[in-house]
Amino acid sequence: MTASCGPRKARPCSPASSFSSRCFVGILLNAPMFLIPIFSVLDACDEPPRFQGMKPQDELKPSYSPGDTVRYECRPGYQSLSPGSLISTVCWENNTWSPLQESCKKKSCPNLGDPENGNINYVNGSTEFGSQVHYVCNAGYYLAGPAIRYCQANDNSVYWSDSSPICEKIFCQPPGKILNGKYTNSHKEVFEYNEVVTYSCDPSNGPDEYSLVGNSTLVCVGNDKWNSEPPECKVVKCEYPVLQDGEIISGFGTKFYYKAKVIFKCKEGFTLIGSNTVFCNANSAWEPPIPKCVKESTIPSTQSPISSVSVSTQPPIPSVPGSKPTSPTVSPGSSHPGHPRPTDESAPEDNKHLGVGPIIGIFVAVSVVLGGIVGACVYKCLSKNKRLQ
Repeated sequence: MTASCGPRKARPCSPASSFSSRCFVGILLNAPMFLIPIFSVLDACDEPPRFQGMKPQDELKPSYSPGDTVRYECRPGYQSLSPGSLISTVCWENNTWSPLQESCKKKSCPNLGDPENGNINYVNGSTEFGSQVHYVCNAGYYLAGPAIRYCQANDNSVYWSDSSPICEKIFCQPPGKILNGKYTNSHKEVFEYNEVVTYSCDPSNGPDEYSLVGNSTLVCVGNDKWNSEPPECKVVKCEYPVLQDGEIISGFGTKFYYKAKVIFKCKEGFTLIGSNTVFCNANSAWEPPIPKCVKESTIPSTQSPISSVSVSTQPPIPSVPGSKPTSPTVSPGSSHPGHPRPTDESAPEDNKHLGVGPIIGIFVAVSVVLGGIVGACVYKCLSKNKRLQ
């Protein structure tokens, strides 16, 4: 039997077996490999500082070790405050960056001159990179070109966007012609700024005249722009205004054309509902609508006058020759002579005339009661006689 001299392989740690010293030693030997990245992250600087006017020359790395240097350069549109000097920061051993301040400033675009017949306005009072300039033309001129320009950057230089606009003189083409009317200076082909034309209507061939509806004068206010649309000439006629229970006090006439004014009032005893003044509108209708006259309502009094003294309604008793005048009857306890007692004929009307119906009702009720009593007595007597037999 031959013995094998080959090297024996160590048995791997079996998950099914219990924790052995061989597995523990393996973990301790491999632990530094996992801890090295952790310590390397802790022992490093974070992202380098950022600035408005400068940026890192090279691409940023995930982390920086102590001693690493980051160099900066000016962004487009900016220039160095100290040309030729190095702008950089270093990662220190305490994992912080060395102090670094902004070392670049904005470049300036060239100054611009005012355009002819206009002027410019620097919005922030500067020509630096990112600034704006606005163009404005004088009265009678309009701007041809961009109204705003910007100071932009291109590589290492700055410049104004677009090209400079110009201010051109304002002219208007002739305004529109209208039916049944005309305007002044209609022979001209071009009208200057602020020039005015006036419209008028032609004489009417019918029984009613034309009315000019709209603005009679137009003004050239912009390049080929009038201040309003042309008016129109047409017949505007409102019906004769009739106010029932009222009358016209101003604006009398037989025909009422455009913008005719009429004032009303109501007759005595009536109240005006609506506006007392109306105008003939462009649609041949009164505006506001014709008002109404409403009769004033009177509320009658529902209370009758109350007298403190009762007056007898009996006719006076004629006097007999030779007889003595009789004194008025005085009721007991009354301080007013002639005041009627409750039993007198001068009693209130409610007690004086009771009527036949109530008397008959009382009589029937009494008869019924007496009949019941008599019937009860008869029935009692008959019952007693039967018992005696």
